[in-house]
Amino acid sequence: MSSRRRAVPVWRRGWVPGGLALLAGLAVAGHRRVPDLGIHLGSLWESVLPWSGLVVPVVLLCAVLRRSPVAACAAVVPAVVWAALFGPLFGPPLGGGGGAPGAGSGSQLTVVTHNVGADNPDPAGTARALLVAHPDLVALEEVTDAALPAYQGALDGELAYRVRIGTVALWSRYPVTDARRLTIDPGWSRSLRAEVRGPGGPLAVYVAHLASVRLTFDGFTAGHRDRNIGALVRALDEEPLRKVLLLGDLNAAAGDRALAPLTSRLAPAERGFGFTWPAALPLARIDHILTRGLPATAAWTLPATGSDHRPAAARVRA
Repeated sequence: MSSRRRAVPVWRRGWVPGGLALLAGLAVAGHRRVPDLGIHLGSLWESVLPWSGLVVPVVLLCAVLRRSPVAACAAVVPAVVWAALFGPLFGPPLGGGGGAPGAGSGSQLTVVTHNVGADNPDPAGTARALLVAHPDLVALEEVTDAALPAYQGALDGELAYRVRIGTVALWSRYPVTDARRLTIDPGWSRSLRAEVRGPGGPLAVYVAHLASVRLTFDGFTAGHRDRNIGALVRALDEEPLRKVLLLGDLNAAAGDRALAPLTSRLAPAERGFGFTWPAALPLARIDHILTRGLPATAAWTLPATGSDHRPAAARVRA
């Protein structure tokens, strides 16, 4: 038996892992063409797309064990495709400026968004952790009535202007001249629009917490969230101000095709993967900062708080 194995030509070894590598490369390159099949399969695949790069070391390990140049060469395909798709996230700093986080000054704003979690055991400590970024705007989601005084006590001294509607809230260093509930679903109390008089002129700030998605036996249940996105897009299309910020927990991973209607109108502030959920071992970025007329110069995540999400931060030109 061992002599037969030694007699197998090297070009006949590793065809299975090599074939899987080629299929993975094709699925990554053509991720927009993966069908939903009524269960949001394509959306689910795009949600885990950054992790598709793990195929490469697995195939290379198989190539070493099988001494297969075929598998090793095939691993190059998903590696190149993955690098072409995600490499730009690790390229030059946003906006040509420094990539290190810091306080906004002059014509810049530092903004933070955080789903603080309705069951957060330390809301005051969470708020203080956000102030480390020296933010000019802080958007919070899942702000309960019981926790609101703690957030106010920590944030009001630094950010004098505040609006809260339902379970979302916005703190601002600059005057908030108008605020209203944003109706993206009947009875929905998890979104607002505020007008802020920033250093570079007025800007519209949207804070949104979209419907959750679930992975069930029936598929990736994202219909409610997608309807929220559609309503949010309609509101943005009617927005009269040129400068717009959208902050919040959109319950959609960065690569999910469901976000395309938003990212075709607003530019994501992203640097690296910026995973925000779950906080203990982040696997996806579902908390987003998107802009129009406010180019991002830096983007990063803050350390974990008492929430199951991590805060996302960005610096933008005002």
